[in-house]
Amino acid sequence: MLAGGLSDPKRAVLPIAAALGGMLVPAFIYFCFNLGTDSLSGWGIPMATDIAFSLAVLSTLGKRVPFGIRLFLTAFAIADDLGAILVIALFYTPSIHFYWLLIAAGVVVLLYILNRFWVLNILPYCLLGLVLWFAVSHAGLHATIAGVILAMFIPAAGRYDTDLFIDLVKKRVAKIQCSDGSCGSSIMANQRHLIAVQEIELACKKVATPLQRLEHSLSSWVGFLVLPLFALSNAGVVLNSIDISTAVVHPITLGVALGLVLGKPVGIFSFTYLTTKLLKVDLIQGVTWRHIFGASCLGGIGFTMSLFIAGLSYSTPAYLEYSKIGIIAGSFLCGCLGYLVLLGAKKVKA
Repeated sequence: MLAGGLSDPKRAVLPIAAALGGMLVPAFIYFCFNLGTDSLSGWGIPMATDIAFSLAVLSTLGKRVPFGIRLFLTAFAIADDLGAILVIALFYTPSIHFYWLLIAAGVVVLLYILNRFWVLNILPYCLLGLVLWFAVSHAGLHATIAGVILAMFIPAAGRYDTDLFIDLVKKRVAKIQCSDGSCGSSIMANQRHLIAVQEIELACKKVATPLQRLEHSLSSWVGFLVLPLFALSNAGVVLNSIDISTAVVHPITLGVALGLVLGKPVGIFSFTYLTTKLLKVDLIQGVTWRHIFGASCLGGIGFTMSLFIAGLSYSTPAYLEYSKIGIIAGSFLCGCLGYLVLLGAKKVKA
């Protein structure tokens, strides 16, 4: 939203429209299957897209798919997840405690002050983020809201701009260039060179934004530890506690599974198509409608995000198990369908 595919309104129209379709149509399908029942609260489950898993499937195709479709999938998945978080905040919050909400608001003001005074040290933001998380959780809102709010205030600009950084590095590199062999075999033996290298290192830290540094340091932990642990701990279905013949035809299972398998591709593809026609927006160069449909299918991989919302939706254990069956089945089918559609797509030269 700050510097990527959603920062330019013209470029953001398609993925935002795709995300909107990918949220409304699956929710409507679930609504139709569960209208008049006590399981209607799960309408938000098929709305979510698991960014990590959908991109993982797409990455297995390598260079068979254009880079533009990766941008499209990433952008609409991010917009989709932001929408899902908004849904959690608005519709899955049982009660609000205004005392803690005021404390959270005070923390947000402090974060704003840090941002305005261009405090680039990550530590104050992390400490205030912990307080914000505690306050938001006790206020009755889901703690994920605190993470989104915190990220909005971490500076997305470095102390040096690109031109200044290049000029500074060139001057420091010139200090350590030797043509007469007088530099020595180790940088430790040349104090002037050591200082120049340290100054380059400091410049690299100052040109990188705090937001990028934090993202870089957390991405591996999230991708290889947090998400897999979450998936493993929440995806299990206790089969001996439910009747399989009942589960596969239950409105929750059907609503979730068809919401993902049918609702996601139809919603994403149709809203993208209508946007191109009504607003005269072109597809990304090198991307065909088959690529769009394949990415729409991959958008149906709800998995971790859907499991997350399912845990907030039901108090009845059996309902949660039914939703897990629908999530796992729907996500698996969408992954396979999206892979096959994109595998047979011809890559268009940009």
